[in-house]
Amino acid sequence: MCSEASNTGSASAPRVHALIPAAGRGTRYGGAVLKQYLPICGKAVLTHSIRIFQFHPQVSGITVVLSEDDQWFDSAVGPLASVVKTVIGGDTRAKSVRNGLQFIVDNYPETDWVLVHDGARPCLSARSLDRLLEQGLQSPDGAILAMPVGDTLKQAGEQREITATIDRNGLWAAQTPQLFRIKALTNAIDAAHREGRELTDEASAMEFAGAKPKLVMGSVANIKITHPTDLAIAEALLGRSDQST
Repeated sequence: MCSEASNTGSASAPRVHALIPAAGRGTRYGGAVLKQYLPICGKAVLTHSIRIFQFHPQVSGITVVLSEDDQWFDSAVGPLASVVKTVIGGDTRAKSVRNGLQFIVDNYPETDWVLVHDGARPCLSARSLDRLLEQGLQSPDGAILAMPVGDTLKQAGEQREITATIDRNGLWAAQTPQLFRIKALTNAIDAAHREGRELTDEASAMEFAGAKPKLVMGSVANIKITHPTDLAIAEALLGRSDQST
């Protein structure tokens, strides 16, 4: 049986707001249903991604960024639709996040920090989130969950032939959530946009601004739904009785 989050509590200072971009079209996944609305354990992927924040005592609010033509959110997440706020995103992840940040600043001006989490990453555990908050709130430049790269990395050529082996020493694979002071992240994204920089995640914006976010150990279970096989893996992970990592 699929397990459910059980931690409850009230928000506490500093004020932390969760921002979940879910405006993507899932082009790599394919299929008629957007990946954030595919069912896992009887609930939409996005529902699982939201619920870990709903029950966390340090998270004071949740905002989800949706595409302008989204028609599925309310029915897919059910009762959660009444406990989160939504805002329309842009044509890139960075623009969607920027819209979400502005919404939070305008409506929750007391917010100090923002947790940005992929809408298609449903297996985040409370322990990983606790670890990020504990270490990230003490870091002046924020922090992200990440995992050291374990596989040998190959550089590919135009015909998908190997052109080089990349030294993986010191390399980490970024995950979410990514935790930053909301004003610092907003300014960093704006500065990157002015310079025409392409942002692959929020940490890359902070790096462009000269910050050095902390890497906090994540979990191999904190997968992102990218390919069809990921759905079965996520269902198995959510079905475990002990999601402790």
